[in-house]
Amino acid sequence: MQADFVSGLFDCKHRGWMCSFLGVAEAMQGGGQLFRGAARQSEGLLHLVRYRTIQCDIVLKEMTMNLTRRKMIFLVGGGAVVAAGSAFGYAATRTPQTAHLPWDLAGKYSDPRMRALSWALLAPNPHNRQPWLADLSEDGIITLHADRDRMLPHTDPFNRQITIGLGCFLELLRMAAAEDGLHIETALFPQGSSAAGLDQRPVARIAFASDPAVVRDPLFALVPDRRSNKEPFDVDRPVAPALLSELAAVVRSGAQFGGTVDPTEVHDLRLLTREALRIEVETPHTYQESVDLFRIGHHEVDANPDGIDFTGPLFETLRLTGQFNREAALDPTNFAYKSGLDAVFANTDTAMGHVWLVTNDNSRETQIATGADWLRVNIAATATGLGFQPLSQALQEFPEMAEPFRQVHERLAPEGGTVQMLSRIGYGPQVGKSPRWPLESRIMNV
Repeated sequence: MQADFVSGLFDCKHRGWMCSFLGVAEAMQGGGQLFRGAARQSEGLLHLVRYRTIQCDIVLKEMTMNLTRRKMIFLVGGGAVVAAGSAFGYAATRTPQTAHLPWDLAGKYSDPRMRALSWALLAPNPHNRQPWLADLSEDGIITLHADRDRMLPHTDPFNRQITIGLGCFLELLRMAAAEDGLHIETALFPQGSSAAGLDQRPVARIAFASDPAVVRDPLFALVPDRRSNKEPFDVDRPVAPALLSELAAVVRSGAQFGGTVDPTEVHDLRLLTREALRIEVETPHTYQESVDLFRIGHHEVDANPDGIDFTGPLFETLRLTGQFNREAALDPTNFAYKSGLDAVFANTDTAMGHVWLVTNDNSRETQIATGADWLRVNIAATATGLGFQPLSQALQEFPEMAEPFRQVHERLAPEGGTVQMLSRIGYGPQVGKSPRWPLESRIMNV
């Protein structure tokens, strides 16, 4: 999915997208150094290499800032001069203070419904929109609604991917309840639904009941480690074909699992997903939807812990020096835009395998079930050490995506049906947690 669950473009589709870092000093050391620079990355470290200024040559020492390739410098033919001082360095190294707290608070509520919800909100979801609202006005009941203010009308016009995200949420809710010895009965769309989009009617009514025989799900232990990895994968480390069987084994809600690590097939899917990504970025209304969800710097992420987050020393520095903002991200002539596009292409181009889910129909209930299976596949990938990033652009139903949509269905669902989700897999660096809104903000009657 997108951005945590992402349409695959950011997620985080986030964070790391527009990198035009044109020179950075060792800000935390102070001293007012001025320099021009080019950088390269090796083994997760940022190596600043020898470069020439008008006045002199400077060789900067290796900085163990642990910046991944997606967050490194993209510099061609020189760069901007940056002055570094102690105050600048302090600001550049700030991180979000509250946006990740829900990960630490999961399971720490007295009400069993709140405990289950505190885990469920960690589920992957498109562009990290977190489109869930819970009504707790009935004892022992959660009535789940879709937050209509958190839809993606341009890239997800029929709310299909949002519904899949809600399915991920419900499956994680079920797992968390089972940890407390609780069985849940879920009635989906108790007042009906519309294929045109989600509306004010509830998505689900969930009843909790004690059940000593309830079986805990072994996947639940890995929930705190689940990520959507939006970094390039190691192209020198192949994925063993046997791992596809391990991922397929956890699917249980009706979706048909497919996957490949065959080099020829992977190459073809790299090209298809790259082209779909290009179309989404170069289509003004779909790209604008993503840029509107950019959260640039720790202040914005703490204020709105959703969408596509850009944090860490690199992006804080870019923000402080005016190198990265929404205007630059929207300007196709800006180097930030061009180098950022190269950065996300590095993700599609380093896929070492692909997995997908196909369903016979495309009803709302089926989309919810798909979300349950998708969460399980994502967690199973975590168990094997695989990186996992949805690349769902080719599955989107806006008009400009019609040709990739046709191609992906012809390839992955030749006998008919709907390709609901598509992800790349491979081995990548460890990545951090995605921001989350506090649970209390997602309760309707609080």
